[in-house]
Amino acid sequence: MSRFFALFHAVALQIAYVAISANLSTINAQTPIYTPIPLTPGKNVVDKLSNRDIPTGQGGFARDYVVPLQAGSQLAIDLASDNFDTIVYLLASDGTTVAENDDGPDGTTNSLLFTRITKTGTYSIRVRSFGEVSAGNFTLKVTLLKPQ
Repeated sequence: MSRFFALFHAVALQIAYVAISANLSTINAQTPIYTPIPLTPGKNVVDKLSNRDIPTGQGGFARDYVVPLQAGSQLAIDLASDNFDTIVYLLASDGTTVAENDDGPDGTTNSLLFTRITKTGTYSIRVRSFGEVSAGNFTLKVTLLKPQ
């Protein structure tokens, strides 16, 4: 009889494993883990960083926006917040940092970044908090500048 129970137990475990695996793959296929927000240059984005955003590992949080850019484009990225010290990053599609700015030239903790795009592609603009305050409201504006 004990052989019967051992075999029964082994089959029951295999069935449970298959059922759980099927449910997990269905959940994973339907639950996006990371979805950057599309951004249109020239429009102000008023948003809020929270503990539901990307943890930076330094007590802060970050949120990504995606924007298609053409080679030769010049742009200004302006990030401002009255709630936290801002940092802005421009990331290439492979995740490498193209440019970044912590504090703008006006003496505040807001960020202002000017850069020229050398390769056509989809870029990410990462809004991030720095320091003790990790979240709050912010305004982001991406402006395409005309070449002179």
